[in-house]
Amino acid sequence: MRAPLYLAIGAMVISSCTTPPDRGMPTRAVIAESTLPPMKTFAAPRPQPPITSNADIAGDFIDLHFQLESGRTLDTFTRFEGPVTVRVTGDPPASLGPDLRRLLQRLRSEAGIDIREITSGTANITIEAVPREEIRRALPLAACFVVPNVSSLSEFRRDRRKARTNWAQLDRRERLAVFVPNDTSPQEVRDCLHEEVAQALAPLNDLYRLPDSVFNDDNVHRVLTGYDMVILRTAYAPELVTGMSRDQVAAQLPRILARTNPGGAGKPLARVDPTPRSWIDAVQTALGPDASPQARHAAANTSLTIATERGWQDHRRSFSHYMVGRMAQITDPELAGRHYASALYYLGDRPGTQLQAAYIVTQVAALDISRGDPATALARLNPAIETAARAENASLMSTLMLLKAEALELLGRPDQARAVRLDSLGWARYGFGADWAVKQKMREISALNPLKGSDGQI
Repeated sequence: MRAPLYLAIGAMVISSCTTPPDRGMPTRAVIAESTLPPMKTFAAPRPQPPITSNADIAGDFIDLHFQLESGRTLDTFTRFEGPVTVRVTGDPPASLGPDLRRLLQRLRSEAGIDIREITSGTANITIEAVPREEIRRALPLAACFVVPNVSSLSEFRRDRRKARTNWAQLDRRERLAVFVPNDTSPQEVRDCLHEEVAQALAPLNDLYRLPDSVFNDDNVHRVLTGYDMVILRTAYAPELVTGMSRDQVAAQLPRILARTNPGGAGKPLARVDPTPRSWIDAVQTALGPDASPQARHAAANTSLTIATERGWQDHRRSFSHYMVGRMAQITDPELAGRHYASALYYLGDRPGTQLQAAYIVTQVAALDISRGDPATALARLNPAIETAARAENASLMSTLMLLKAEALELLGRPDQARAVRLDSLGWARYGFGADWAVKQKMREISALNPLKGSDGQI
């Protein structure tokens, strides 16, 4: 299940782009243009190989396939046996078809899965595109989700309390449905396709300890990574079949991974500390939609206390600092800046965490610009933009580019600023969707400029 873009954490401190803007709000001259440039889309994928040893991936594979997000364990391994068919129903947006075809091609070429789209009949995986309000009526906290043994949302509503739609009681995969919103940004629809179709195919769990995977509830990665493709290729290896036990699967993994990920054979075991339920609960409270501001602050601080007490030195401790920094940004920008610095420190130069760092850079660069230090902001932004592009994250990339435009303006380079801003808007249309959302993001970032009035937050 994909939750609604909690990593941005914007809903906790600003309206971001979830509600239409005040039409009387003043806008910059550049926004007053009647038409935004055409939407841009990504070309060839650029996944990076896993950074993890095969011994660690084997442990991850077991936890991803034999445990649910709730913590409940599963007795048997399941996957599709034979070719997999996919069909789109409902009222899909125009972007869904091309993005789905790109995803299916990647699954065939990178994961070795025999999967294809059909236009009629009953498919193994049905992707139904519906208004997000219908999704929220079915599962209030979900942006999209996948269910076994149904092919439509109406069928899910009818059978939702029956054993057949319970993942814990699933003994084989034959027919599943993925429900995605049809009235949100193209990127959000694509993100849902990647995570939910992947979970329809194999992994059922998410693990916060994974730095370079969509199978992580921090929602940093939005498209399937090189790590994820190794997990999927391994799940569909001929040595594995539906019905195998945990021990039977574990016994086969070393030989399979030696073939599916030869680069991980000689790497040492990392022995990553398991993520306790208390930290997960604190993060979900801090980022969830129902808690009060005071409860969010307390939960974010609790997550940081747990991370500190456990001696974590990885992206999970960084994430706790990032959350606390976002909480503090409106009332105490200096404190927020110190937490962002700590967040970047715990990422360091570890492979696989560049995308996490790019998210933090959006906040640190915003503070740089609001303080009138555009040169420092620019030095941070350039590598982060390339990272966002490689990760196919248009909303992040356009935000970073809009920040770069403000930095260039402060440096007295208006022509370059104009060119960067214009280039960012095509990506913003893919990442944020509606024109009003793109223009509102531009207003937010323009307001950081100390020549225009700033609150130091985006």
